[in-house]
Amino acid sequence: MSEYQYYEFQAIDRPLTKDELEGVRALSSRAQISTTHFVNEYHYGNFRGDERKLMEQVYDAHLYFANWGSRRLMLRLPTALLPARSAEPYCVEDALTCWSRKGHLLLDFSYEVEAGGEWDFETSFTLASFTALRSELAAGDLRSLYLAWLSALTRWEPEEDVDEDEYAQAVEPPVPAGLAQLTGPQQTLADFLHVDPHLLTAAARASGAAPAQAIDKDALATWIRTLPPHEKDALLLDAALGTAPQPGPVLLARHRAASHGTAGPSTATRRRSAAELLNAAYEVRTEHTRQQEQARAQARRAEQRARESHLDRLTENTQQAWQDVAHLIGQKQPGPYGTAVTLLKDLREAYDRAGTPEEFARRLHDLREEHRGKPSLMRRLTDAGLTAR
Repeated sequence: MSEYQYYEFQAIDRPLTKDELEGVRALSSRAQISTTHFVNEYHYGNFRGDERKLMEQVYDAHLYFANWGSRRLMLRLPTALLPARSAEPYCVEDALTCWSRKGHLLLDFSYEVEAGGEWDFETSFTLASFTALRSELAAGDLRSLYLAWLSALTRWEPEEDVDEDEYAQAVEPPVPAGLAQLTGPQQTLADFLHVDPHLLTAAARASGAAPAQAIDKDALATWIRTLPPHEKDALLLDAALGTAPQPGPVLLARHRAASHGTAGPSTATRRRSAAELLNAAYEVRTEHTRQQEQARAQARRAEQRARESHLDRLTENTQQAWQDVAHLIGQKQPGPYGTAVTLLKDLREAYDRAGTPEEFARRLHDLREEHRGKPSLMRRLTDAGLTAR
């Protein structure tokens, strides 16, 4: 069984220097490398670099996945935009870790298939699907961090040596607003981390409405005019020189905080235990299953009604149906032959419902005798069980 591994890195806040680029190129002779991007696929062997060090030193985002199910997404943001204390409540083993290095906070989202699990042959992601998460986090939207915690809870099973009361009392981190209305990148992350959709639905019950996506430009302009001139000059200089992250996300975060419109955690709702959330997810899943079964039953009844109506029409117009069969057979082509056989099977059922199966058998016998020189048609009739009784 062949292996497949995908590695992608992206520098967002600034391009790599010449020395940094040479260092990265020394790690792979086959990768697609530029001052802002690194992409490589491995069908054998492994990446020679250290993903953690590369993220700490030069890159702002990293994506990895393998066809046996391992997945990893790493994001780096300046701690001025997202301090460690904001992310730490959401960190949980095997799902999300964070650490600070040289003025940056690094987030490591991961998912590992359980031992003996099936290989994932259909995984296909690109880093571009996730990079907007940095801007969302910088603006105070912590939904992606909560999704990582839910991913861990999805896989969380109490160990035999863990006291069940302790497991039941483990509580969720602060709940961000908008869990019921994820952004595109957040939904992709939920899929990437295999978050149970029923667990997400249960968790969203304690989440407020999503913040408005539209920006009030007039209000933002008014707020920007109140900023001290020296601060605006510093932001423009950093943006022009590329010596600091783009000022947009941090300005929007500050503006939303000043306007009390962040997507930050809700403090009004009691934080639930892991056991409560899992029980709520079970209820959601059970109700979803019941609704699906009800919908399938309704679809079956509608299909049966349509079938009976079709057979009623055939019973009332058998002569026209036999003429249609003759016309289809007369075309001497595979497609019309198949349609004719289907119509004959329906006719047989219509005659059975009318209590005159002998009449159908007689007419079918006559039809087979008339077209016995058409072996392709005869074979189709026989395969469909349309033989003389």
